[in-house]
Amino acid sequence: MTADLTAGVPAAGRAAAAAVAAYGVEPAGVWSAPGRVNLIGEHTDYNGGYVLPFALPQRTAVAAVPIDRPEWTVYSEQTGDAVAFDPDALKPGGLNGWVSYVAGVVWALHEAGYAPPGARLAVASDVPMGAGLSSSAALECAVLTVLVELGGLDVPVVSRPGLAQRAENEFVGMPCGIMDQSAAILCQPGHALFLDCRSLAAEQVPVALDGLALLVVDTRAPHRHVTGEYAARRTACERAAATLGLASLRDLAVPDLPAALDRLDSPELERRVRHVVTENERVLATVAMLRGGRPSYVGPLLTASHRSLRDDFEVTVPELDTAVEVALAEGAHGARMTGGGFGGCVLALVDASAADPIAYAITQAFAQRGFAAPVAFTASPSAGAAPDPAAPLP
Repeated sequence: MTADLTAGVPAAGRAAAAAVAAYGVEPAGVWSAPGRVNLIGEHTDYNGGYVLPFALPQRTAVAAVPIDRPEWTVYSEQTGDAVAFDPDALKPGGLNGWVSYVAGVVWALHEAGYAPPGARLAVASDVPMGAGLSSSAALECAVLTVLVELGGLDVPVVSRPGLAQRAENEFVGMPCGIMDQSAAILCQPGHALFLDCRSLAAEQVPVALDGLALLVVDTRAPHRHVTGEYAARRTACERAAATLGLASLRDLAVPDLPAALDRLDSPELERRVRHVVTENERVLATVAMLRGGRPSYVGPLLTASHRSLRDDFEVTVPELDTAVEVALAEGAHGARMTGGGFGGCVLALVDASAADPIAYAITQAFAQRGFAAPVAFTASPSAGAAPDPAAPLP
């Protein structure tokens, strides 16, 4: 049975209520940003390649109470903790844990020459944490939207993903690409975001599923992005590009791949390069299928992506592989892990009527193999960061 993760009071209403409880006053407003699923294009963003994410309906909301001095307090509904910081703490490594994502945004604005307003913030989220659905970027982009709009800062929308990425790269210390923040800011309902991570050119691609559904399965496998695994993959790609005399692996086309692989003296680097180059081609093919009104043709591209991530990029775990195998055996048009890997979620393109039976089959298989019970839901492409005009108190 798929779960309704948006049941009950949405995050915006809970954030507003949390602000009243924590600070004793009504917030000036509530802003939110979504989690994301990457339809296809994994580990291509930091290689200057192509990605195709879409925003989830699940959102992280931030309610704000402005204050007249450069200080910030952040209350988390999830942890029940409030953390305060001032400009003296705004240096990379100055704060740890979840609040570092908030402070990183304040720091990035300062570094870019802006003066973010002081505020008391309250955070609530419907985006599952540690599931590869980019809960960190949702938090960063919600906070960024709050501070820009609350302070009347003249920050162009197209510049905002880069600021949020800088917060995560340089302040938090996570070497992510720009995909997650771009999706959280720029996505539009009913569309996936076709992003060229080199030029940052973005196009909205309609996602008309015509009786199909996108089933997301949170495998609940431990998520280990903050270990060295993600950074090691990025370093390997940079090493390979340097060896080949390329600015990035984006400069390598599929027809040139065999000759390029012959120039690498490491089987590991060969595998990493093969994944990135072929994954870029799969993104372009997926965009063509969606634009041509042939969504079912996307399925085999998803499955090929998973096999490449499993065999060449080596970022899957047994839970991810099991969910993909079962989904395909039960009739999915295609399935793959989504996100950075080492845990997290699987995305399957299924007939809408088959979503619940496939989710049930995956749950049964997990139980038989002794895995934690997964959580599944269907996702529709949704909107990027925005103010919430209602945010009713529960």
